[in-house]
Amino acid sequence: MSLPGIAQRADRVSFAPNMHVSPPSAPDATPGLAEARAVLRATFGHPDFRGPQADIVTHVAAGGDALVLMPTGGGKSLCYQVPALLRKARGLGTTVVVSPLIALMQDQVDAMRQIGVRASFLNSTLDARTVRATEQALLDGELDLLYLAPERLAMAGCQDLLERASVALFAIDEAHCVSQWGHDFRPEYLQLSVLHERFPRVPRVALTATADPQTRDEIIERLALHGARVFVSSFDRPNIRYTIVDRDEARSQLLRFIRDEHPGDAGIVYCLSRRKVEETAQWLQTQGIDAIPYHAGMDAAARAAHQARFQREDGVVVVATIAFGMGIDKPDVRFVAHLDLPKSIEGYYQETGRAGRDGQPADAWMSYGLADVVQQRRLIDASEASDDYKRISSAKLDALLGLCETAGCRRVRLLSYFGEEAGACGNCDNCLDPPQTWDATEAARKALSCIYRTGQRFGVGHLIDVLRGHDNERIRRWHHQTLSVYGIGTDLSDQEWRVVFRQLVALDLAQVDHGAHGALQLTEASRPVLRGECSVQMRRLVVRPRGGRGQRGGGGRDAPGRAALAAGLSGAQAEVFARLRAWRAEQARTQSVPAYVILHDATLAEIAQRAPTTIDALADIGGMGAKKLERYGTELLELLQLETED
Repeated sequence: MSLPGIAQRADRVSFAPNMHVSPPSAPDATPGLAEARAVLRATFGHPDFRGPQADIVTHVAAGGDALVLMPTGGGKSLCYQVPALLRKARGLGTTVVVSPLIALMQDQVDAMRQIGVRASFLNSTLDARTVRATEQALLDGELDLLYLAPERLAMAGCQDLLERASVALFAIDEAHCVSQWGHDFRPEYLQLSVLHERFPRVPRVALTATADPQTRDEIIERLALHGARVFVSSFDRPNIRYTIVDRDEARSQLLRFIRDEHPGDAGIVYCLSRRKVEETAQWLQTQGIDAIPYHAGMDAAARAAHQARFQREDGVVVVATIAFGMGIDKPDVRFVAHLDLPKSIEGYYQETGRAGRDGQPADAWMSYGLADVVQQRRLIDASEASDDYKRISSAKLDALLGLCETAGCRRVRLLSYFGEEAGACGNCDNCLDPPQTWDATEAARKALSCIYRTGQRFGVGHLIDVLRGHDNERIRRWHHQTLSVYGIGTDLSDQEWRVVFRQLVALDLAQVDHGAHGALQLTEASRPVLRGECSVQMRRLVVRPRGGRGQRGGGGRDAPGRAALAAGLSGAQAEVFARLRAWRAEQARTQSVPAYVILHDATLAEIAQRAPTTIDALADIGGMGAKKLERYGTELLELLQLETED
């Protein structure tokens, strides 16, 4: 019977330079780099490794332990897939991949089987007959890769099975899940120490796309990787443009962003609550956007159906909580938008990294306001976690607020969080349209005085009414029209005052009293400001133009959707590219697999541009491995021939 196989996607993207490599542990005899390149070319269709991939592959293939930190879309999966095939060819057995991505395993199966790799998985979705067949295939040595959910690996029966089989390598994907300080903590990952204890002679490679130094240390400690070689690649994703806008009718801002920049593109919109997910998806549908909701509270069948639609169809926008996304393989996600502030820079980086995995231009867009700061502070303070956890969570939130409020390059601030130095990128909103800063000392003093004079008992809305001198029932009830601060802030608009109060909270000059319905209170840091002993610099409110496509506050760049992918193509080549995508869509429907499993957009664009006329010429296209040449080569050449005849 046919067995399900599995694979992570191998991207053909520019790979950033290696930032740091620790001293190596002692590996077995190293397979030659030429052998690894041959596997890469023949199986995956890539001409050569990128960045540190070659070092990682040869080290792991030789039996060395490793911790690999590599950005999403950087070809992380190749770092265990190629060693798996090399070790299998040497008769060392099957590579076991520990992955939490049960919902995606079938798609990953399809991707690997497309390139001729024998792979399978074991998880709770399989019936007993398929489980037995898969286990027997493992014992008979018929699998190159076996994927396991961490929950199954923790079972004694599964460990007994692995002891009876020949295991060449353990690959622990999404390794940050082992850390309680990480943004995707999974308790079952803590049990993975059993690999070192029960299989001490089997090498292990742990992989993750994001981890700060503290999380890295915890991964090493909990997985007993003390002697492992550590590879830390650049966290930069230069193809992603980062934009954070001051919130002003967030839904309308989101709609303009999608319509102007990404019409017809696949994207992800993240919201903090399930209710907001449902409401946002429904509203986008009424506006003509093909949007679907996804959150953990949905019926399992509906959730699976929505994920399948997003994976397998073009142009679907999924509105989701963070329950959606880890390990998303879809390479042509052109944007990730946030309608709520994430909890940390790690979370933001991981979520935005799901855009542009194919290396083509993509957007990370976020609408941000004071309510986000209040909400996240409230969640931390209300948590039953330890004081240490709250302290670290607050520090992580402060770092994210710094990213949101910076007047400098956002990429510089983002990369510095991970210990990486960089120059201004020229591809974020602050670089494309530098924000103005202003001496906000006087405005800050007025705002802080208003908080004090009103008794530190009111939220931002009422404080702005007092400063702006509004006449309403609440003002009169509290006699606030008699205060010295009443009406002293008419020089700023309501929206500008909201930005001032938000930045006061972000700068820790004011704090939210969660027991008093969001009332603002003074902090110790506000005293020198009130006494005139220090100044306060703030970012000025940025109002983005509401014009047509490509307007990015003066950046003037075309929308980074499909048009950007085909930007290097002539008109005739772009038509060929469109027809190739139509052919791929039909193949995907026939085989019931995602379109990107057939061929990536980047591969189709290169075919359209180079117009190969022979199998040998087609073989030179990135992503056209031997199995795909055998399966699709003749049909592609016939399609291209028809195009030239037309």
